Amino acid sequence: MLAKDEEGKPLSDQELHDELITLLIAGHETTASAFTWALYWIHFCPDVEDKLRFHFSNLNNNTDLLDIVKLPYLDAVCKETLRIYPVLLTTFIRVLQTPLELMGYQFKPGTVFAPAIYLVHHREDIYPNSQQFRPERFLERNFSPYEYFPFGGGSRRCIGMELAKMEMKIVLYTILSKHKLKLPSSRPLKAVRRGLTVAPPSNFKMILSN
Repeated sequence: MLAKDEEGKPLSDQELHDELITLLIAGHETTASAFTWALYWIHFCPDVEDKLRFHFSNLNNNTDLLDIVKLPYLDAVCKETLRIYPVLLTTFIRVLQTPLELMGYQFKPGTVFAPAIYLVHHREDIYPNSQQFRPERFLERNFSPYEYFPFGGGSRRCIGMELAKMEMKIVLYTILSKHKLKLPSSRPLKAVRRGLTVAPPSNFKMILSN
């Protein structure tokens, strides 16, 4: 809302409207998939659920939302969710502007790159046992922007990144602090392609109780 163009003029009401609509629409399917994956993994791994509920037990109805967002283990759960199944398989394409040498290969200007988020997030040299859901990875070390980038990277990374992360944490806390859920089956869930996203099957359901 404070952004200005090259001439120092603020965004018009129409431009602000368009930016907000983009955030809401672009973040609908992607955020819903991330929520669903998080709930699945939390309940597929009982120890993860137990740890989350333990951390939530120290909070109450008067807890500031920022205190929820800052919970280290909740943050780690959200990061691991987006690592193991990033919502998008690749970033948007990048076109090389200058010559580049990468891993012994020479690339000319005009070369098109599509960095594969999923493949990087499952490199065994970076994430041992990469198919295992283990939030502790993100408590044990910090990963570089070239090792972990579920929202893309650089100046063109997802504009709704911070909103999505905050939304994910608050929704998970709200659901788990008030309800009990369980999976109808102990069988691992397989991801499906849904447009540009990697999502749980459309018929996936969980059992909810108070």
